[in-house]
Amino acid sequence: MEYLSLSDYLKSKYGCKVYKLSLTSGCTCPNRDGTISTGGCIFCSEGGSGDFAAKELDLDNQIASAKKLVDGKISAKIPENERKYIAYFQSYTNTYGNQERLMQLFSQVLAYPEIVGLSIGTRPDCLSDQMISFLAELNQTKEVWVELGLQTIHEDTARLINRGYELPVFEDSYKRLTDAGLKVVVHVILGLPGESEKAILQTVEYLAGLNPTLFGIKLQLLHVLKNTALAEMYEKEPFHIFELEEYCELVCKCLKLVPPETVIHRLTGDGPKKLLIAPIWSGNKKVVINTMRRYITKM
Repeated sequence: MEYLSLSDYLKSKYGCKVYKLSLTSGCTCPNRDGTISTGGCIFCSEGGSGDFAAKELDLDNQIASAKKLVDGKISAKIPENERKYIAYFQSYTNTYGNQERLMQLFSQVLAYPEIVGLSIGTRPDCLSDQMISFLAELNQTKEVWVELGLQTIHEDTARLINRGYELPVFEDSYKRLTDAGLKVVVHVILGLPGESEKAILQTVEYLAGLNPTLFGIKLQLLHVLKNTALAEMYEKEPFHIFELEEYCELVCKCLKLVPPETVIHRLTGDGPKKLLIAPIWSGNKKVVINTMRRYITKM
């Protein structure tokens, strides 16, 4: 089966492989600071789903460190001045807080000539009209993606995971973002407690039917990580965790539902090995990728 991977999309647009730089904005989350809740989503670690992001706040140092990490993957044949990157603010809610500070931060990032785009992880209930308008302006010169953690369309599951907003909030933000010409990437978690395969596929079907067509989707395997509310739940009353082959079959079913023009940004995802409780097999990235490729090839 063929699908539009993020790597292929970027190569087609920029003529080369483009690497992500994981950065930190210094934001927190309304689901953590008491505005909505204090516990955060039950699956979220202390790193705010950004355990691999930089820890310091000085932007120049962050970018230098992030580039050093990814440059080891880039062929030495490619000169430094020809390498291209996407700045990715992943952890916590990166449009939540002082708007002027964040706008200055995003502008500063895109001033780097080697950074060709900006990807901002946030919540649909933390997008002011002012921020959307500003991001739309940036999008006129360099590509801007807004990543929304929907995870599921089912309200009972959303309450269970302590997401903190209902589906109409997402729908409103999606309309405002796309009306402004911004590209939206939606995160979906596969394997949330109590969700059947049918329920998971209903979420993907919903996203596949969005108008305008969804730019990108991330299919994320549920990880049970230490020191999370999900871990406590799992230890008290274990719920079903996908086996590798079972997960690969489900991903293939999801891919069949996604429009061909929607970019697949992720098929599984990584959890920090030092925090991973389950599924243990997900820690062997090479085996996971090879098994996934075999299943997709057979589709």
